[in-house]
Amino acid sequence: MKDVQIQKAPVVYDVAIVGSGAGGGMAAYQLTKAGAKVVLLEAGGYYDPADPKYITQLKWPWESPRRGAGTTRAFGDFDAAWGGWDIEGEPYSAKPGTEFRWFRSRMLGGRTNHWGRISLRFGPDDFKRRSLTGVGEDWPIGYDDLAPYYDNVDRLVGIFGSKEGIRNEPDGIFLPPPKPRLHELMIKKAGKNLRIPVIPSRLSILTKPINKDRGSCFYCAQCGRACQVYADFSSSSVLCIPAMKTGNLTLINGAMAREVTTDPASGLATGVSYVDTATLQEKTVRAKVVVLAASTCETARIMLNSKSSRFPNGLANSSGVIGKYLNDSTGASRSGFIPALMDRKRYNEDGVGGMHVFTPWWLDNAKLDFPRGYHIEYGGGMGMPGYGFGMGLEGVQGLVPGRDGQKKRVGGYGAGLKDDVRRFYGANIGMAGRGEPVPLESNYCEIDPNGVDKYGIPTLRFHYKWSDAEIKQAKHMQDTFEELITEMGGIPLGKKPGPDENYGLAAPGAIIHEVGTVRMGNDPNKSALNGFQQAHDVKNLFAVDAAPFPSQGDKNVTWTILASSWRTSDYITDQVKKKNI
Repeated sequence: MKDVQIQKAPVVYDVAIVGSGAGGGMAAYQLTKAGAKVVLLEAGGYYDPADPKYITQLKWPWESPRRGAGTTRAFGDFDAAWGGWDIEGEPYSAKPGTEFRWFRSRMLGGRTNHWGRISLRFGPDDFKRRSLTGVGEDWPIGYDDLAPYYDNVDRLVGIFGSKEGIRNEPDGIFLPPPKPRLHELMIKKAGKNLRIPVIPSRLSILTKPINKDRGSCFYCAQCGRACQVYADFSSSSVLCIPAMKTGNLTLINGAMAREVTTDPASGLATGVSYVDTATLQEKTVRAKVVVLAASTCETARIMLNSKSSRFPNGLANSSGVIGKYLNDSTGASRSGFIPALMDRKRYNEDGVGGMHVFTPWWLDNAKLDFPRGYHIEYGGGMGMPGYGFGMGLEGVQGLVPGRDGQKKRVGGYGAGLKDDVRRFYGANIGMAGRGEPVPLESNYCEIDPNGVDKYGIPTLRFHYKWSDAEIKQAKHMQDTFEELITEMGGIPLGKKPGPDENYGLAAPGAIIHEVGTVRMGNDPNKSALNGFQQAHDVKNLFAVDAAPFPSQGDKNVTWTILASSWRTSDYITDQVKKKNI
């Protein structure tokens, strides 16, 4: 750093925000609307799903230059997210015997360009797990603190769903949900018989217009490609681009944040140092307030790299907790073959780009051998076949008789194979559990003493192991999947994962729901931030992604990121008016 000439900006902004995903986008939107002059640093490029040069929606699978293979993007060429678990020149590592997969999306809107748009509120119990169970940590805020902001997000962003009155699955302000498709009706019936709730999904997709700037869903089922009419939520289209239209936002793309700069005398944040990814030149923006929203692990990385004589262990890290208590959703899955869904008449069954029904957690953990719950996501139906559709057909051909009533031989070619593809099309379903882990101090990220990326910025090293609680939860998921499939008259496919495979529990980080590395709390000795996501040690420093969350919940975290970021933005505006920051 001593030999690098740093280019300092002459302008002092009111707020500098790092990261343009859910948290950073919401902060940019709210603060610019309040009149603040904001600079938004995004490590990736500009992106607008309505711009023809970015549109991948409504393209045939075979139009991909690699015929759908994910050689450049983790989920295929047409997926909207630029990035993945492995990015050239941006390595990370894990301590021996541990594992963590770190997904990054380098583009305007960040990882909101890649998600299922499952938009669940945390419930009252999710904020006070230690008080209720003795396991984990309570949040410094409760549901009542976020409830009005959840309402605000529902109105601004839009979400469909149904009023169900489930105490720890709070209802919202819902648009009409899409009707369940045939396989989902069968899942619902099976769930009713097994006393497992199956209710309309809650997704941030507009089933009817909410304003003049956004269209409504036209049921192409391609939300993962980003919506050119802005009918689904992505931070780029719904938050960042509208913020730019205020005239108060300066967006800098290709800005890889290195560290938060501070004043040696006061210890206050003064701006952000970043590397211009195109020129590799070190630059700095100056601001009166700094807001970190680079994603859970990236925000921790920036703070740990922001060392000085005043902050030798990283910025605002007198508690020593930054990087610790990393936790990601648990995940396990199973598929099944449903003979009753064979030989169906062809019709458009695309629907929205996601499930129309889901199962919220329905049991009492006090009666189980693991302390936290999960929800179930469902897939299936007759969506547009992808490139290579029909692979794996040999796994189901012998499960049912052929048209002649005789046992079907596995394999085939020509007209017989084509007939089988048509018969079996739409007869498979998938189930995936997404659950809450117990946050542990022993699961963490830290600066790798031997690693730097291509920008010369020290990289992260991870230490993460699932505990017995998560493994037992995965076992329960697998048992439930088999119950549901069997109740549908179906046949579970593949071998049921056993204890030697942790019951199919996905690797840490694979579900891309990580939280907790810069946790908030009331005690400055045990937390880095207060309940407004403000650093205890640096009053003009905030974090508004999922890094502040003390726990995961059995829900996807995006809606809570949006609500808490809005709340923090209001707090920043209020504190500036009172001249407290």
